[in-house]
Amino acid sequence: MNYKETLFFIGKCLTISHENHNNVLVEEELKSNNIDWDTVVKVSTSHYVFPALYCNLKRADFLHYLPTDLLEYMKYITDLNRERNQQIIDQAKEINELLLTNNITPIFLKGTGNLLEGLYEDIGERMVGDIDFLVSKNDFIITVNLLKKNGYNKYSSEGLMPPNHRHYMRLIKENNIGAIEIHKELLIEKYVEEFNYDIVKEDVILINDVTVMSFDNQLTLSIIAKQINDDGFYFKNISLRNAYDVFLLSKKIIVKNTFNHFNNLFNPLNCFIATCYEIFGQVDSLEYTRTTETKSYLSFFNKSLSNDLFRKKNEIKIAKSLIIRKSLKIIYKSIFNKEYRNWLISMVTDKKWLKQKLVQLGLKKPKSNSQLHQN
Repeated sequence: MNYKETLFFIGKCLTISHENHNNVLVEEELKSNNIDWDTVVKVSTSHYVFPALYCNLKRADFLHYLPTDLLEYMKYITDLNRERNQQIIDQAKEINELLLTNNITPIFLKGTGNLLEGLYEDIGERMVGDIDFLVSKNDFIITVNLLKKNGYNKYSSEGLMPPNHRHYMRLIKENNIGAIEIHKELLIEKYVEEFNYDIVKEDVILINDVTVMSFDNQLTLSIIAKQINDDGFYFKNISLRNAYDVFLLSKKIIVKNTFNHFNNLFNPLNCFIATCYEIFGQVDSLEYTRTTETKSYLSFFNKSLSNDLFRKKNEIKIAKSLIIRKSLKIIYKSIFNKEYRNWLISMVTDKKWLKQKLVQLGLKKPKSNSQLHQN
């Protein structure tokens, strides 16, 4: 199985609890005994959907098709993830109670918000990194200080955040499993007027005293996190973790109508849905608006998946371009903004940060794997 075949197989597997057609197709592939399980593990792990893959295969009663050693490993990882997610839920509820007591209402985002809301049939499905939540700009610094007073401290490897960044630097608390990110914005500056706190607060959902975004806004943020904040729209690639969230949310709303009110955001959002439609086997709930932009986007997307060399060269080329573009923007801002200037000076004098940028630009070789594991 090549990368594209593996990605599409995993994509179909993630839908079999809801899509009977894909359920039949997946079972036929499993019966064929032609699945390259090593590649499936590698790709599903890199996309953070390994537990979700296991949970869907289990619900479909397909586990007997899997090699015994793989089955045991998948169960082990999923059990660990379920236990971790329960701790994430408990920690988020503790943060929520603290902030509510101080008249601050956090809106929980992304994976943590989805867990608190009950999006997943099994909380072991979703691999969650940080506990992300959004507060108003007026409450932002108050929230930061309040959590610091309650034992949250700067993450040891976290560098300085640029001025006016959309979230505060990651904070951790001893004996708590999740780092937290306190957001005052959801998007980079270019798009912030179209999707922000004032907009999403209008139709939030309250579940057991915990506030999460509406399904429409959850869907939008699931895509934005990849397409905009992680530059996925430039790379024209996909994150199955984000795509799986989008698929589950597509069962609650009419996706095609969700983005019509956006201007600058419409094309990046619509193109992501187009890739989800392809990856998950053209399921009805992921119907998108067909445009010349989506046609071009999908053409590049499919070519990239089919040609490993093309994909890798393209990723390097775009990464370098984005670094240069963002660096020039920072330099321009630093000319007119003293706060940016001071931040830039602190960064370029940081040897670790400077080495990282030189590696990204291809001007310095990365450390060997053995060296990386030592740090």
